[in-house]
Amino acid sequence: MVSGTVVRGTALGAALVSLLAVPAQADDRTADLAPKVPPQTAQKQQTPQEPQTTQRARPQGAGDAATAAERMRAALVEQAAGARNLTPPDPGALRDALRAALSQGAPGAIARIDDGATVYEAAEGVADRTTRRAITNEDRFRAGSTTKTFTAVVVLQLVDEGKLALDAPVNDYLPGAVDPRITVRHVLSHRSGLYDYPNTLFARTVPGFEAVRNKVFTNQELLDLAVARPLNNRPGASYAYSNTNYVVAGMLIEKATGRPVGTEYRERIFTPLGLAGTSYVHPATALPGRHTRGYLRPDEAGAPLVDSTAQTASWAQSAGAIISSTRDLNTFYSAVLQGRLTSAARLAEMRKWTPVNSTQAYGLGLRRRDLSCGVSAYGHTGAVQGYYTSAFTSADGKRSVTALTNTSNNATVLSTLGRTLEAAFCGPAARAEKAPRGAEQKQRKAAGTAAGR
Repeated sequence: MVSGTVVRGTALGAALVSLLAVPAQADDRTADLAPKVPPQTAQKQQTPQEPQTTQRARPQGAGDAATAAERMRAALVEQAAGARNLTPPDPGALRDALRAALSQGAPGAIARIDDGATVYEAAEGVADRTTRRAITNEDRFRAGSTTKTFTAVVVLQLVDEGKLALDAPVNDYLPGAVDPRITVRHVLSHRSGLYDYPNTLFARTVPGFEAVRNKVFTNQELLDLAVARPLNNRPGASYAYSNTNYVVAGMLIEKATGRPVGTEYRERIFTPLGLAGTSYVHPATALPGRHTRGYLRPDEAGAPLVDSTAQTASWAQSAGAIISSTRDLNTFYSAVLQGRLTSAARLAEMRKWTPVNSTQAYGLGLRRRDLSCGVSAYGHTGAVQGYYTSAFTSADGKRSVTALTNTSNNATVLSTLGRTLEAAFCGPAARAEKAPRGAEQKQRKAAGTAAGR
């Protein structure tokens, strides 16, 4: 069964309305609207409680304070420019992107846009290839490297509390763990030079996955895989994406707090924001609640998809093991960009960009995507076996979009998922997109198995 719907409604208690469902082959952009009253629980979820953040920053010198002020001013200018240029989303283009992903091999695809009081939802295909249950935006999924932003937020909260310092060597907190030149900032910005250990684990996609599906790693075991290889570059010299960085970040959190990283996620982010569909179940293998199954594409052409839903995700941990939903990720990234989870100074640090390519830059656990209409979006992508995620928000955090396909190791589908950003932030101009950008087409095969990009 294949479904295609777009939901438009309010997040402030008014009734949701949805476009009448029609077969995926039909063009239902102009279908009549029919009222749909949400359950009381859904209304309650629209008003998450405010986070309880701590902003006890360590005293800074005059030079440091001036630099932080300059970064905050730059962030405010960037935020104002982004908000000024936004046009209404294009639900038709959003749905077209999901349908394209299905045609390229994804069993199912979903997306949700939260735009102030209005919600748009789209769903195509199935959550379960055996039962043929239709996928919906109520489904939870493995969110891959969107986990990195959660991890970065907790680290930055600890910086606000004076328990960590961004420019201190990692070895100040984890003696002898890494090259002594590597700082906390280098880790969060992927400028440490540490080798990306999934390249070793997943040299062959499916055999690599099956070897770790039920395995429970310690953080030290994952770090040992990385430090056994030489650094990719001198610490601080350049950007080089590595999941190892966020294993180290998780170790820093646990060292600074004396508690498991999952506890810190829950008490600092999940509960304060009311993220009822978000959890960190490591090392359990099952996804809680209603969820979509994940399907990993083998390297061999024509080989059947592998159901990769049940796994410990222990190889990813604080680099990619969070489970979430489209609603929750939109809520989270909106809160990040609105400064509801860190001090203004830490958010400014988060948005200090290192270029990745002509359309992307990376901050501290945050990715910037520069779109065709001149607007930038802020968030993260994720890839974990069987799932691709894209979750981004506007500069002011007022419009967010999260999209998910329940397959991975398929670079074409990954590129197509990027079109949901054009639909959400560029509006009708997204229809002019005839094909994915060349830069997106160059996603390396490892994106299908690593915790995300």
